[in-house]
Amino acid sequence: MTPGARAAAAIDILAAIDSENRPADGIAAEYFRKRRYIGAKDRGWIADRVYAVLRHRARLDWWIARAGKEAIAINARHRLLAALLILDHWTPADIAAGFDGDRFRPAPLSPDEERLVHGLAGRSLDHPEMPRAVASDLPDWLEPYLARLYGKALETEMAALNGPAPMDLRVNPLKADRETVRRALAAEHIRAEPTRWSPLGLRVGGRVPLAATAAFRGGLVEVQDEGSQLAALLAGARPGMRVVDFCAGAGGKTLALAAAMQNKGKLVACDVSQWRLDRSAQRLRRAGVSNVERRALSSEHDKWVKRHAADNKGGGFDRVFVDAPCLGIGTWRRNPDAKWRSTPTDLAELVGRQRAILASAARLVKPGGRLVYVTCSLLREEDEDQAEAFLAGHPDFALYPAARAWAEAIGGESPAGEDYLRLTPARHGTDGFFVAQFERKPVVPSAASEPDLSGSPDQ
Repeated sequence: MTPGARAAAAIDILAAIDSENRPADGIAAEYFRKRRYIGAKDRGWIADRVYAVLRHRARLDWWIARAGKEAIAINARHRLLAALLILDHWTPADIAAGFDGDRFRPAPLSPDEERLVHGLAGRSLDHPEMPRAVASDLPDWLEPYLARLYGKALETEMAALNGPAPMDLRVNPLKADRETVRRALAAEHIRAEPTRWSPLGLRVGGRVPLAATAAFRGGLVEVQDEGSQLAALLAGARPGMRVVDFCAGAGGKTLALAAAMQNKGKLVACDVSQWRLDRSAQRLRRAGVSNVERRALSSEHDKWVKRHAADNKGGGFDRVFVDAPCLGIGTWRRNPDAKWRSTPTDLAELVGRQRAILASAARLVKPGGRLVYVTCSLLREEDEDQAEAFLAGHPDFALYPAARAWAEAIGGESPAGEDYLRLTPARHGTDGFFVAQFERKPVVPSAASEPDLSGSPDQ
């Protein structure tokens, strides 16, 4: 493809992302699936530019407004023009050659667009007059929340969150150990290095055809961010336990929990989406997992929860893992479009839903068992505030410190908190994750049920 044709494709995808309320990766995948003539290198170039625009949209928009003198609409075409000039250092001559209206190439520049191009040529992405939210590529409404959380470290944290994410793999211990998998990937010319924190993780540099490898097809590895691996490991699931993955989705953490259980015991994967659970079936088979029951729920209040609650005969579970729906700020490296779709209303609704899910899932935890609350968010409102509200409303539970869980599951000192685990891209090189655990207190027999020994001859 010519540079102009590549630019036209990127504009098409960006325009679709703007007009459709769907994740960007799905829109891009559909675009390429319908145009199989686009080669791998061209797909890579196009995808990289689309994601660059999504990551840096606030700063690009600021430059368009400034250089365009408010006369230029902020849209997919003009955002790509800005990205090509500022990020890729195209010259005005490069732009004119690529945007000439020839077949498969964008329409020629208008006079206003020509002025915009010359105004942006040679610029750098940053400018000292940018507001803090713009300079951090944040939605305006979210900046106060994150500024309260990070203070002077906001820029450092957001810079890491606005960068590309590496590809992390989780080794499946049901089939292989980490070194065996690393050698298997090396034999297929894929370099993978052990992750810093997870004992099961491998990190791959760059874009690789993982799905075509024998290691992936044979179920030796799954794609899973290191932070997500750590969240599953800290649950402390063991062989023979009864475990629920309450918001299982497509099964990433279900697979990790099943591996920790060595296929022994019972693991119930629940979700309100039947199609997500159906997607997990192939992954479970490939991984050699045999102890999982998939269960679609109508909501967090489904009758199945009541039937299997800990206060019912034969009910209760050793671990209830809740990977709660959230704003997903911690995954912005992979899903930068999500930040521009989120709203204050979304946050308010999610906070209410998280509390309802936690309260319902708690019913399944047996005395001595643990409720594991996980988000891929960074906001206190979805993390520590939820944990503290749960403990305040559930006196039959106590905090199970992250430091203790880390020492038991991984060994050594927790690198990310004593009471709760809080991971960020800047500090730990993982996606952003939060983990809180609550242990259900053992049942204390009431005084009425204790034998009266006051008249015993031994007293």
